[in-house]
Amino acid sequence: MNDLPPGEFPIGSENDIVSARRIIRNAATALGFGLTDVTRIVTAASELTRNIYVHAKSGIMRWRSVHRGSGVGLELTFADNGPGIPDVAKALQVGYTTGTGLGMGLPGSKRLTDEMTIQSEVGRGTTIVVRKWLPT
Repeated sequence: MNDLPPGEFPIGSENDIVSARRIIRNAATALGFGLTDVTRIVTAASELTRNIYVHAKSGIMRWRSVHRGSGVGLELTFADNGPGIPDVAKALQVGYTTGTGLGMGLPGSKRLTDEMTIQSEVGRGTTIVVRKWLPT
């Protein structure tokens, strides 16, 4: 059974986006994901790390392997104490943005992963969890 030691990485600078990409690429590869899925996972992680940096200025990324029956996956958690998301449903719409971006971060990350949950409270922060399962 594939397993991966859990880890965490603080996000506080633009350079941390590049480091997060490298960390998650290594984790996804170690779990046995193929090149296409590694690219999907890394892209989602990059977008969610960038969201923390741009909107909250700092936060944390955590990763761990997860199991479902005989299936193995990679779970990524992105948490911050930033301004929160006033309307999560609206934020998940392609093209919606509160900044200067294209509005692809959250909906794109959701599309690139198998599961996404968002907990957010205005003025208290946001926690986003995504999972990608190894093909069986």
